[in-house]
Amino acid sequence: MFTTLAEQANANTALLNRGRRLTIDILAGIGVDDFLISIEKGRVVDVRPRRLAMESGVFTVRAPAEAWAEHWRSMPARDFHDLLSMIAAGHAVVDGDLTQLLQNLLYFKLLFAAPRGSVAVPVAQNSVGLAGPAPSGGPIYEPIVGRYFNMPLGGRDHRIYVEEAGHGIPLVCLHTAGSDGRQFRHLLCDRAITDHFRILAFDLPWHGKSTPPVGWENETYELTTDGYKELVRTFCAAMDVDNPVVMGCSMGGRVVLHLAMDHPDDYRAVIALEGADKLEPYYNIDWLHRPNVHGGEICAGYVSGQVAPQSPDEYRWETLWSYMQSGPGIFRGDLFFYWHDGDFDDRSHLIDTSKCPVYLLSGEYDSSCTPERSIATHERIKGSKLNIMDGIGHFPMSENPDLFRDHLLPVLEEIRGSG
Repeated sequence: MFTTLAEQANANTALLNRGRRLTIDILAGIGVDDFLISIEKGRVVDVRPRRLAMESGVFTVRAPAEAWAEHWRSMPARDFHDLLSMIAAGHAVVDGDLTQLLQNLLYFKLLFAAPRGSVAVPVAQNSVGLAGPAPSGGPIYEPIVGRYFNMPLGGRDHRIYVEEAGHGIPLVCLHTAGSDGRQFRHLLCDRAITDHFRILAFDLPWHGKSTPPVGWENETYELTTDGYKELVRTFCAAMDVDNPVVMGCSMGGRVVLHLAMDHPDDYRAVIALEGADKLEPYYNIDWLHRPNVHGGEICAGYVSGQVAPQSPDEYRWETLWSYMQSGPGIFRGDLFFYWHDGDFDDRSHLIDTSKCPVYLLSGEYDSSCTPERSIATHERIKGSKLNIMDGIGHFPMSENPDLFRDHLLPVLEEIRGSG
C-alpha cells in the first residue's frame, strides 16, 4: 500500500490543498520495513524502501502490518480509523521532531488514510426537515433567531450570543470544548423537535460570538466545574426558562451530569451526548496554544478523528470549521474541565434519576468519551438510560444530524410523555 501511496494521495484535492506549502521527508514503517516518503509542496514525489540506516526523515510513524491493514479497510474499527487515534491507542508509534507533524496534522491524517478512499455517505436533500427551494427562487430563511444579551457572572458582565427556535418545553443545548452553538443548527431547523421544544443554543463566554469579559488580555482562560455549573444556571435564570431539559455534548455532556447530581429538582431531564463521569487524556494539550503552531489548524487536527468515517464530508468539514475559528487557548482551557476537573466517578452514583432522568448517548467512533466509558458511567448511575449510536463519532448533532435524530427523537418523545 505504501508503494501506491503517491498515486492515491496526489489524486486527493483536499490533501493537496492542505499541503501546498509543505516540503518534507518522513519515514513510515510497516512491521520491520521502513519507507522513505518525499513530499514537495503537498505532492508525494517518491516512496521507496529505506535501504541505508542513515536515510531518515523529520519524523517516523510505525505500526504493525495488521494495524495498517485495519486502518486501510473501507470501514475500519474505532481507534484504527484515524492516525492520532492509532497513536493514542498504542497501535502506532511516532518519534522524531513532531513540530511539522502537528503543524500539518490534518494533512498527514489525510495522507495516511488515502489508500482507504472515502466511505462518507452523501447528505440527503432537504435533510432534517428544511424546506426546499422557494418557488420564486428567492432566499430560504431558516427559523433560527439569534441575539445578544448581557449577563452578569462572577461579578463581571458577559456579552452572550444565543440562538433559539421552536416553542414548548425548554431545551438548553451546550456545545463541545473549543467550539460554539453552531453545532446545533440542524436541531434548530428540525420541526419534529421545534414543534414541541423551545431550543436555546448559546456560545459560552470566550467562544463563538460571545466575547470574553473586559480584561481578558490579562488572563489565561480555564474552565472549572464550579464555574461551568454556575454559568449554565445563570443562563437559564437570565432566559427565564423553568424546569428545562439540558442537553450537552462532550464537555457539555459532562456538566449536565454534575447538574443532575447537584440540582436534580431544577431540570426536567438531562441528555449527556458523549459525556461520562471519568475520562483520560489521549493527546498532549500543550500543542494547542503555541506560537509556532496554527491554533485553529491544530484544534481541528486533534478532533478530526473524532468524526466517524462514514459521516458526510459536508458536515465533517463544517464541524471542523468552527474548531479552526476557536480563540487562542480556548480549547486548551476547556480541556481542563473536560479531562481533569470534571471527574466525579466516585460520586456519580449519588445522582437520583427518579428526580432528574439521565440519558447517555455515545457514538461508536468516539475515541475520547468511548462507549466503554459511557457504559461504565451508566452502570454507576442507577436508572440512567444508555444508547450506543452506531456509525456516529463525538459530534452527533453536527457530523451526522440525520442519523442522530433517529436516536434523539425517541428520547425527546419519552421526556414529553413523562410530564
